[in-house]
Amino acid sequence: MAVSSWEQELAKVEKELISTEKEIVRLKTLREGLVRRKHELSVKLKQKSLDDIARTDWSKSNFPWSNRVNETLENVFHMTSFRSMQLPAINVTLSNKDCILIMPTGGGKSLCYQLPALISKGVTVVVSPLLSLMEDQVMALQAMSYPVAMLAANVSVKDTNQILKAMADGEDSLKLLYVTPEKMAKSKRFMSMLEKAYQRKHFARLAIDEVHCCSQWGHDFRPDYKYLAIMKRQFPEVPILGVTATASAAIIADVQKMLDIESAVVLRAPLDRPNLVYEVLAKPSANDEAVKMIARIILGRFKNQCGIVYCFSIKETDELADELKGYGIAVDSYHASMEPHRRSSVHTRWMHGKILVIVATIAFGMGIDKSNVRFVIHHTMSKSVENYYQESGRAGRDDQPATCLILFRFADIFRQTTSVFTEKCGRENVYTMVRYCVDVHECRRAMFLRHFGEKQQDIRCHDGICDNCRIKGSVKDIDVTVHIKNIYRILDTASDAKEQLTAAKLIDAWTGKDAKKWKERGVTKTDLPRERCETIVAWALLEGYLAEKFHITPYAYISYIRTGEKKEEIDRGGKIHCPFSTTSVAPPEVTLPASMKRHKQSKSDDAQSKRPRSETEGPSKNQKSFSDHSATSQDVVVID
Repeated sequence: MAVSSWEQELAKVEKELISTEKEIVRLKTLREGLVRRKHELSVKLKQKSLDDIARTDWSKSNFPWSNRVNETLENVFHMTSFRSMQLPAINVTLSNKDCILIMPTGGGKSLCYQLPALISKGVTVVVSPLLSLMEDQVMALQAMSYPVAMLAANVSVKDTNQILKAMADGEDSLKLLYVTPEKMAKSKRFMSMLEKAYQRKHFARLAIDEVHCCSQWGHDFRPDYKYLAIMKRQFPEVPILGVTATASAAIIADVQKMLDIESAVVLRAPLDRPNLVYEVLAKPSANDEAVKMIARIILGRFKNQCGIVYCFSIKETDELADELKGYGIAVDSYHASMEPHRRSSVHTRWMHGKILVIVATIAFGMGIDKSNVRFVIHHTMSKSVENYYQESGRAGRDDQPATCLILFRFADIFRQTTSVFTEKCGRENVYTMVRYCVDVHECRRAMFLRHFGEKQQDIRCHDGICDNCRIKGSVKDIDVTVHIKNIYRILDTASDAKEQLTAAKLIDAWTGKDAKKWKERGVTKTDLPRERCETIVAWALLEGYLAEKFHITPYAYISYIRTGEKKEEIDRGGKIHCPFSTTSVAPPEVTLPASMKRHKQSKSDDAQSKRPRSETEGPSKNQKSFSDHSATSQDVVVID
C-alpha cells in the first residue's frame, strides 16, 4: 500500500519537474529577449546622445554661459581669444559631458578646467601627477587672487581641515583643488568629504591632468591612477575632463574604458608644431667629444639663446653642466636629487634669464611655461615618442622658430632598453624612438603624426625644415643581406663557444677588433666603417632580424643580441635592403677660443674637486663598481 502511494507521488513530482523545467526554459527565453531588448534600447539611447553631441558645434559662443566665459577670459586671465580646442573643451565640460582633450605641450590645457571652475557652482578637483607642477600652478593662480588650494603631504593639518571643510560646504573661497593621485587612492577622509560635497551638489567636475597615466599601455603609467576607475561609479553625475599632450588612439580608448567614460567627447587639437625644426645628429662615442659638440652647437647656432639639454642620468646631468660652464655658457643643472630650494632657485633664475641653459633629467619639464626656449637638445634619446614629443615641445611656445635636436648614439639604444626592461611596453616604445632616430626617409613631423593617429595629408615640412626633408633625394636602399648573414655567423660561432655577445661586442667581432680570436673561428672582418655596422644592427633589431635577450644580475640588466624571428626569411634566400643617407646634415663649426679651452679645463677640475660626491655618482677608487661584478650562474636570470 505504502509503495503504491510513493509511486503515485513520484509520478506527480516527475510531472511537476517536467512542467517546471519547461517554465524555466520559457522564463530563460523571456529573460534573454528582455536583456537583448534592454541592450538595444540602451544602445539607441546612447547613440542618440552621441548623435546629439556630434551635432553640437562646441566651438560656438551661443551657450547660456558664453558671456561669463568671455568675461572671465578677459578679466581674470587677461586674454582676448582662445587657442585651438580650448573653447570647445570648456563648452563640453560646462555641459556636464565627459571629455578627453589632447592638446600639444604648451597649448593651454590647464585653462580648460581653470576657467570653468570659476563660473561653476562648487569645487573642481584636479588630479595632477607631480607635486612641483601643482605648486607652480597654485602659486600662479594665487597671484591672480584665484580661489585655489592644494592637498599634499607638506600641507599642515590645520590647513587641510580648512580646505576639506570648504570643499564639502561649497564655499566660494575654494573653486579649484589640486590633489595627487596618491591622495585620492589612500586618504579615506578626503574621499569621505568628497562624498559629502557630491551629496550637496558641490562637486562640480573632476579634471585629470596627464590622463594618459591611466593607461597601462602608456609611456608613463602610474599605478595610483588606477584608483580613478571608481570615480564615475561613485560620482556618476560629475563630469570628467581628462587632458594630455601625448596619447595615441589606442591609449585614449584604453583610458576611456578604464575611467568608464566611453561615450566621452574626444577633442584633439592639431599636434603639428610647424615652428619646430626636428633634427638628429650622430653623437661621438667619446664623451669629451660629445660635450665639445654640444658646446659648439650652443655657442654657434644658439649663442645667447635660451634652451634645455636633457640627459639620461643625474650623474651625466651634473657632469655636463660643469663641463659647459667651462666653455663660458650660463648653465646650471636640475634633477630630482637636488634640495627643493636649490631646484626652485635654478628654475627661477632660468625663468628670469639669469641663466640661459638648463641641463636636466626628465624631472624638469612638466608645467614649464617659458615662451622663448629656442632649443631642446637630447644628449640621449627619450625612452618613447610620447616622452620626446612632450620634452621637445617645451621649445618655441612663442610660435617662433625653435630647434629640437637628438644626439643619437648606437650604445644609447641599450641604455634605454635595459632601463625600461620592467615596463609593459618599454622595449617597443624605445624601438619606436630608435626608428625615429635612424629613419632617413620620412619627414620627422609626419612620423609624429602617424604615431599619434593624425591625418597626414598635406603635412610635410615647409622649406625643408626637418633634416630628413632637407636631404630628400639623397637616400639609397642598399642590399645588406650578406652583412646580416655575417652577423648570424658571428652569433652562431659565439653560441657554439658558449658565449653571449652584447651589441658592442658583436660590432667588435664584426669589425675585427679582436681579429685573431674570430679569424680562428672562421669569421672574416668587414670592411664597413663601425658607424655603418651599427646602423645595420640597429635596423635589423627594428625589423626583427635580430633581437635582444636580457640577463638580470643583482646589480644590473644586461642586453645580449640573438637572432630574430625573421631569420627564416634570410634562410629561404630572401634579400634585405637598408636605407642609408648619402648626405650628412651637420651643425656649423664654431672654433672655440684658446682662452675658453683653458678656462674649461681649470673650471672643470675645480668643480670636480669642490663638488661633493653624490650617491648617484660612480664609486670612488676604494669602492667596487657594480659593472666590475662578475656574476655567477646563480646570479643570472635570462629573459627573452
